[in-house]
Amino acid sequence: MGEHTIKLPDVGEGVAEAELVEWHVKVGDLVREDSILAAVMTDKATVEIPSPVDGEITWLGAEIGDTVAVGSPLIRLKVDGDKEIPAVEAAPAKSAMDDGQEEAPLADGLAEEGETVPPPPAKPATAAPVKVAAAKPAAPAKPAARPAIGGAPRPEGERPLAAPAVRLRAKEAGVDLRQVPGSGPAGRITHEDLDAFIARGPQAARPTGLQRNDTVEDIKIVGLRRKIAEKMALAKSRIPHITYVEEIDVTALEDLRAALNKGKRADQSKLTVLPFLMRAMVKAIAEQPGLNAIFDDEAGIVHRHGGVHIGIAAQTASGLVVAVVKHAEARDLWDCGAEVNRLAEAAKAGTATREELSGSTITITSLGAMGGVATTPVINHPEVAIVGVNKMMIRPVWDGTQFIPRKMMNLSSSFDHRVVDGWDAAVFVQRIKTLLETPALIFIEG
Repeated sequence: MGEHTIKLPDVGEGVAEAELVEWHVKVGDLVREDSILAAVMTDKATVEIPSPVDGEITWLGAEIGDTVAVGSPLIRLKVDGDKEIPAVEAAPAKSAMDDGQEEAPLADGLAEEGETVPPPPAKPATAAPVKVAAAKPAAPAKPAARPAIGGAPRPEGERPLAAPAVRLRAKEAGVDLRQVPGSGPAGRITHEDLDAFIARGPQAARPTGLQRNDTVEDIKIVGLRRKIAEKMALAKSRIPHITYVEEIDVTALEDLRAALNKGKRADQSKLTVLPFLMRAMVKAIAEQPGLNAIFDDEAGIVHRHGGVHIGIAAQTASGLVVAVVKHAEARDLWDCGAEVNRLAEAAKAGTATREELSGSTITITSLGAMGGVATTPVINHPEVAIVGVNKMMIRPVWDGTQFIPRKMMNLSSSFDHRVVDGWDAAVFVQRIKTLLETPALIFIEG
């Protein structure tokens, strides 16, 4: 028999390392050519590693969460033949979008009335230092801890198992052993069980049918979830946030949206609130360009962008990612809606490209129908502003003579207080409020 070593392949231009996020095999498994062996994640993509040969797994070179350098040995297989086969790099099988960012579901936010979509967390400014995986087999799974037994320990009429000494102690203490949970083999009652029962007092004798659960599950933070954690920690540690919440009356906007959807062409997508908000943001940014910016705090430079690239968070099976609608300033209402829908489908299918998941200059975040009354969104570092959409609700509003039902929605927006003053933040949100409450203004240029 010979040995075949598989090295981590080149998984993308300029990528020097990748994080191991999943093993599909273990030592001793028999695999066929093209069987998926593992999955690794880079900045923007998850790549599956297939086997180039038939063989038996004899060694795994990393553990879940390890960072592996491109070209490092990853797997060894026992293959037919007498001599060792030179180590080769496996060809990546599939690249799937998988980037960590902030808040809510894009796909969900596109569907129903009043739902909008979420914003993104940006890709970390610097890559994690390379950590070459140690050549060691995957650690065996830890057996789950045995939950403690409580309540009525055995069916009525079943004789409790206990040593004579335990029975004597129970008799002297006036304890019915049928009510004592046993932790020994086959439920045998020990002296410790009896001591614990007596210490709990008389109420322990009442059968409840409920059981304690003392298990603790250790879950290692890896892959997309680790990138999200790093991104959020970076944003909160470096950006002093100021959050501004404003109530918006979207009754007129919802009437307009319903009318436009009713009269739309067959080739046009259904409009949600999101395209209206995007167009309102474009107009508000034209008056306050400092909100559409990237802050390089190490260099002390704010990069103001002319193009409005709006990031929108999308919930996928792999986790939360941020799709970016590029140049929203050059798109009309229907074009914004169509691009959001296209990106949502790509995100859900895992086919979004790296370019479609990066380059945002301002973010929208939304929790759709679960949007709550108010939120405190975390800025997508290194941007300086994020607009949070809360759920739409019908509320009684005083019109001067009586209370009338109106469709109301809060915007919860956060700003980098190092470069955005509270006054400028308020002016920006108030301008968006005016445009959404009088939606005809969105279509008026100049």
